[in-house]
Amino acid sequence: MDTLQREGDELEWKESARWVKFEEKVEEGGERWSKPHVSTLSLHSLFELRTCLQTGTILLDLDGYSLPQIVDDIIERQIEEGIIMPELREKITFVLLRKHRHQTKKPIHRSLADIGKSSSSTCEFCSYCLTEKRSPIARCCCHPAGHAQSRSMNDIADTPSTDQLKNKFMKKIPRDAEASNVLVGEVDFLHKPFVAFVRLSQATTLGGLTEVPVPTRFLFILLGPQGKAKSYNEIGRAIATLMVDDLFSDVAYKARDREDLIAGIDEFLDEVIVLPPGEWDPKIRIEPPKKVPSADKRKSVFSLNELGQMNGAAGGGGGRVEDEEMPAQHELGEELAFTGRFCGGLYLDIKRKLPWLPSDFYEGFHIQSISAVLFIYLGCITNAITFGGLLGDATENYQGVMESFLGTALAGSVFCLLGGQPLIILSSTGPILIFEKLLFEFSKNNNIDYMELRLWIGIHSCLQCFILVATDASYIIKYMTRFTEEGFSSLISFIFISDAIKKMVGSFKYYPINTNFKPDYVTAYKCECLAPDPMAAMIFNGLVPMPDNSSSVSGLNVTALDWSQLSKKECLKYGGSLVGNSCKYVPDLALMSFILFFGTYSMTVTLKKFKFSRYFPTKLRKLISDFSIFMSIMTFVGLDMLMGLKTPKLIVPTEFKPTRPDRGWLVLPFGKNPWWVYLGSFVPALLVTILIFMDQQISAVIVNRKENKLKKGCGYHLDLFWVGVLMATCSFLGLPWYVAATVISIAHIDSLKMESESSAPGEQPQFLGVREQRVTGILVFVLTGVSIFLAPVLKYIPMPVLYGVFLYMGVASLSGIQFWDRIKLYMMPSKHQPDLSYLRHVPLRRVHLFTLIQIICLAVLWILKSTFLAIIFPVMVCNNNKTLLRTIVMRLNVLRMLQKSSDSWLLRAIYIKYTCDSCLCHLQMPSNYII
Repeated sequence: MDTLQREGDELEWKESARWVKFEEKVEEGGERWSKPHVSTLSLHSLFELRTCLQTGTILLDLDGYSLPQIVDDIIERQIEEGIIMPELREKITFVLLRKHRHQTKKPIHRSLADIGKSSSSTCEFCSYCLTEKRSPIARCCCHPAGHAQSRSMNDIADTPSTDQLKNKFMKKIPRDAEASNVLVGEVDFLHKPFVAFVRLSQATTLGGLTEVPVPTRFLFILLGPQGKAKSYNEIGRAIATLMVDDLFSDVAYKARDREDLIAGIDEFLDEVIVLPPGEWDPKIRIEPPKKVPSADKRKSVFSLNELGQMNGAAGGGGGRVEDEEMPAQHELGEELAFTGRFCGGLYLDIKRKLPWLPSDFYEGFHIQSISAVLFIYLGCITNAITFGGLLGDATENYQGVMESFLGTALAGSVFCLLGGQPLIILSSTGPILIFEKLLFEFSKNNNIDYMELRLWIGIHSCLQCFILVATDASYIIKYMTRFTEEGFSSLISFIFISDAIKKMVGSFKYYPINTNFKPDYVTAYKCECLAPDPMAAMIFNGLVPMPDNSSSVSGLNVTALDWSQLSKKECLKYGGSLVGNSCKYVPDLALMSFILFFGTYSMTVTLKKFKFSRYFPTKLRKLISDFSIFMSIMTFVGLDMLMGLKTPKLIVPTEFKPTRPDRGWLVLPFGKNPWWVYLGSFVPALLVTILIFMDQQISAVIVNRKENKLKKGCGYHLDLFWVGVLMATCSFLGLPWYVAATVISIAHIDSLKMESESSAPGEQPQFLGVREQRVTGILVFVLTGVSIFLAPVLKYIPMPVLYGVFLYMGVASLSGIQFWDRIKLYMMPSKHQPDLSYLRHVPLRRVHLFTLIQIICLAVLWILKSTFLAIIFPVMVCNNNKTLLRTIVMRLNVLRMLQKSSDSWLLRAIYIKYTCDSCLCHLQMPSNYII
């Protein structure tokens, strides 16, 4: 919006405000824009605007290619209609073609964040609305000040200036945006308002009229007698605000006559909410909301005569306001449709994914992928080392850290290259680890070769997976609801959090804290090395090599050693004993380890949220957020190196050979076990298949949920096919079995999320989806495979730093889980609870009861996880109604408890659909409500 002002003896249009989505004003000092805020309009100004459009000139689909021509057409129409006298033509034309000054020139003293940005000219009051296709975005702006104002009739440049072309504000404007310019002012030669609303047939760039070189589609002009400048300004703000309203802009684009525009204003007035003047200060600027109702929702509400409903009040007819709309059914898409054909689902998965194969690679070449690779790589190698060590202990090193590294690299890279959902990260899991432990003990107790038995279990499990793929068995996943998803995801997240904390606390037993230290008795703390008894000395005499740094020893006589001068390592090496109350104390290591652990987590969380801060330019904030984990790790690795303490470090194998010397890289299928073992292994293989199937498919459902806005489709059958192939391959090579890792997969998705680059000032960046590609996964697992060659570098990474990364992955995966949000309600007083739609209608005790039952179910699964029964955990989570144990029974009983009339809204909110099948009911629920 531009306002007409006088500078000395000259008239000029000055920029006063602009709208992209929210209003920005030029502050009184005239040197800066205000923060974006919601436009607050007086009701009177809207009625005056309505009157202006009723009495003024309306030109729709005008063929205009320059501002002088458009102005001439407007004046000609008003003269024809008898609105103005012909003698006013030159005066009005002269005023409308004065130069425009835009609010783009910066003062000499600028903030550091503004350094490097191009400068333009100053301005005070101007506005124009930008529209993208049929979705106008309003902006207020004025043109750059040039040299002394020309006395000619036209003072506006025909082409955009250099300052306009270099204006950084263009980054905030959507592509294909169009401008709506608003010009208001008062003059001394008019006795009644001069009003015109123009819509051009084709958007045209009108030179220096707008702040940025955006083509103009709409033009609103209001000139009036002197003395009503404030009223004119409010009318200009009203039309500018209307032009950025989705519904009115649609009307403005499609209007055929004056009546259509008036009807658009009336529809806008029907939705207007009036604030009592005695309870609100108009000078207070309302912050833009995080989310606004879409035009489609507003249209549906308007069609149901539910306009004006507030605070959750139900209107006539019992409809819902926009934030209480009924959620969609829990749909998983056509990927899980039962085809009834042999390998029908697998064929459709391949057909669906094949066209995206080229983009799966070239879309991965982005700077965001680098941070994702580094993050997931560190998580994978930590996981590989942890599970490799546990497997080595459980299987007497038949499978160890080296096998874990090689298996992770092989299985992960093949799956990311050929799988249906390359965003899924494969890893070892707890239930499989327990199964391996039980299988090894069974083999050892029954004199059965463990590796050969394991090979046949892997072969049978692979064949069973092929049968599941061929029969489209994955379709049963569509019966899984958010109740199951949240329980599974929460449990895995809590496992990550608890394991990270347990590993951190467990390291204290190796580096204990001297809790009983008393400064006053510091002289009593000592550690001495005592010589062994004479018999032990005789054994060591002449048999033990001399220490390199010992000069007090003659010959090989151990008894001649000066035991008081030996180091701790040398003392134990030569059979001595350590005596003293400070021998087990390692100063500072426990504290330093905790600083590294908690510091890595805290810094990662802080930097991840840095993109929402107000410091530094947007691109730099986003870059810091993307590389938050890498920066945190490098910071605390550097701190650890600077301190020079011997904190526990990452240990990576340096030689490419099996952990156990008496086994090779290939397991032979015959020769060590009786023939019946080959057939009998079908039974344990069935249990492994259930483990693999449920772990894989539940994780896939969580990854593929609609909140992630994945566009390339899923591949449940194709995923299971390759998991089966990798089962057999890893079994032949004697490598661990791998399946989808929920938390690491969620972390992978979070690190690849995309947001809109050009967002209107005040508008939150829009989540666009996830960068779906195969490059990051392949690079992660290739790096994992070559980690044995990176051991000289990786050995500097402290384990507490990686524990901190594990903690962050567990906590971050809890965000967005509604179950976790409802747990937090227990600790919130009612007046401080968020304004959630189900809390408006459901008694709080009912919500707490439902959450408590979910907590009990989660606790039962946690107990199962902590015992040998963990191998049946996925079975307990599954809710297939025919063959597996189901948590659906618990859900059904809970919902029957809620079937009171007072809780009918809750039942509608969770959108229950019952179908009966042999006295059992199936539930299908939405993916974004409380079940």
